[in-house]
Amino acid sequence: QVQLVESGGGLVQPGGSLRLSCAASGINFSIYVMGWYRVAPGKQRELIAQITHLISPNYADSVKGRFTISRDNAKNTVYLQMNSLKPEDTAVYYCNAQLASRGYWGQGTQVTVSS
Repeated sequence: QVQLVESGGGLVQPGGSLRLSCAASGINFSIYVMGWYRVAPGKQRELIAQITHLISPNYADSVKGRFTISRDNAKNTVYLQMNSLKPEDTAVYYCNAQLASRGYWGQGTQVTVSS
């Protein structure tokens, strides 16, 4: 059974930081493309960061320079370090594991940026 479990969300003030984690089980983690998506209120799902074992990570323009995705294959975990958070970063953040047409999702974690 495949599971992706996100953690680390919460309420933070503008300019603050959070680190999200996504622990995977039931897959050969190291060969999967891992990504973070978000769904903001009233908006469509957005791919914000993606990492493979082959090439450098890529980021959406909206988070480039502020967010960093990383992975620890020994722990089957992918991280999203979020710095300089803005109110427009408020969303539910989802972890995704993708291998060709096979994809899995976590349950999501809420991030709220507000003073």
